[in-house]
Amino acid sequence: MEKADIIIIGSGIAALQLARRLQDHFYVMIITKDKIKSGNSYLAQGGIAAPLGLKDSVHAHFRDTLEAGRYHQDEDSVKRLIEDGKMIVESLLKDGAPFDRQKDGSLSLGMEGAHSEQRILHSGGDQTGKYLVEFLLKSLSGEKVEFVEGEMVYELVKDDKGRCCGVKTKNKDEAIRSYYAPHIVLATGGIGGLYPSTSNHPAVTGDGMALAFLAGAKLSDMEFIQFHPTLLWVNGRTCGLISEAVRGEGAILLNDEGKRIMEEVDPLLELAPRHVVAECIHKERQMGKSVYLDIRGIKDFQEKFPSISALCLKHQISIEDGMIPVSPGCHFVMGGIVTDDEGRTNIPGLYAIGEVACSGIHGANRLASNSLLEGLVYGERLGNLLIQKGAGCSPHVPVDDIKEGNSLHIPFHSDEIREGMMNRVGIIRHEEGLLAHLKWLKEQPLTFREHIDVNSREEIHTYFMWIVSLLVTQSALLRRESRGGHIRSDFPVEDHDEWFKRKTVLQNNDGRLRVEYHEQNETKIYA
Repeated sequence: MEKADIIIIGSGIAALQLARRLQDHFYVMIITKDKIKSGNSYLAQGGIAAPLGLKDSVHAHFRDTLEAGRYHQDEDSVKRLIEDGKMIVESLLKDGAPFDRQKDGSLSLGMEGAHSEQRILHSGGDQTGKYLVEFLLKSLSGEKVEFVEGEMVYELVKDDKGRCCGVKTKNKDEAIRSYYAPHIVLATGGIGGLYPSTSNHPAVTGDGMALAFLAGAKLSDMEFIQFHPTLLWVNGRTCGLISEAVRGEGAILLNDEGKRIMEEVDPLLELAPRHVVAECIHKERQMGKSVYLDIRGIKDFQEKFPSISALCLKHQISIEDGMIPVSPGCHFVMGGIVTDDEGRTNIPGLYAIGEVACSGIHGANRLASNSLLEGLVYGERLGNLLIQKGAGCSPHVPVDDIKEGNSLHIPFHSDEIREGMMNRVGIIRHEEGLLAHLKWLKEQPLTFREHIDVNSREEIHTYFMWIVSLLVTQSALLRRESRGGHIRSDFPVEDHDEWFKRKTVLQNNDGRLRVEYHEQNETKIYA
């Protein structure tokens, strides 16, 4: 058993920014189930959105964010995100963060989909996540920040007053360890690994959301999942991300007949919101056509996009020919654990920041490059809150209740969940498919267990995938409209009368799924 002042689960941008803010005040422990650099943040290509251009403004960025999110957001939270984000990015620049610059020394600001101005800061061309993670890691003190790698958190521990006070982990040898602290922070990322086609690291399958749900936290907006339009497609599978910045530099989308597929779909063409572009590519592919990203109009492509060029080379796709085969894949979940503007959940002592959280800023579809901005802002904010609160007393450590012989039985393979999610809860959904997948999930001999006991990591991982898959599918079935990243072929339009600003909130209620609708400060119980 080990103790700390603050325990952070996850090692992405949000976690590292939080640790950076806290390190002069508390002893911080960061626990990750793999390596520190193995998450989504390190893979991020695009950049960070911030209104720093001469013609740009907070209001313009605010307006673009609302439009991309189909006005499902909390508007005050969006405005605060952009205001705080601008200040934090400016602070990072003063601290020497390695953002790319023009030959005259000015910031190199890129364009991405649904943005009205060039406002995307990037590093190393298309290696922003890698550069920023390295920068934040170098800023951390080895004395006050401890990293625990290779340990999967499988349970959140609460004391007899219901306060979250610790975690239980399993390492790769299946050994169990316990850690305790007055404050537990989930920064575990999204759910992309629930789908076979994804831009995410395969280990990112919603662990934090499942942990929080089992402990009684509320989750919301789980139906809103962003599929990135352009993943490299080779030999029948996706093989990595082709950043939206490529389209921002002028690449166009062509089918195998040479037709520019976005011409009659949206006036913004290839820079339309991601759900619009992804749906268009998906429909072309459903008709048996291939889709290519035509990069022939981009000068110095390999210099501007070194990691994408290396990815293409690895899979024998010719940059010189200039036609990159693409297909959509799961990229980002807008929903997650319900938090306030500082990252607090409904469980005392438990916090969530980054993609695992649902703070009301992304709405039905995240604006490109607002994700790294979110991680920086909420990491900073929660750090300020915890410094103000103080570490508090050492938690009351409950009696360890690990029991032998009471483990879960998982009668299916995780790939069955992935295939079901892609085929029935994917880019375009329909009631028939959603009901079929939900029926399959509910037929499994599993229940919501707050105490998981002694299963293997693989079994726990699959169990968590089952939970998150069920939450996404249930939410997608209940929302009978199309909005942002949630597209229903049987309800193809936005319903402003019934569903505008209406949120589906899910909670574990003594082993049963509780569903609430939150709208205009009212709560309606569904089941």
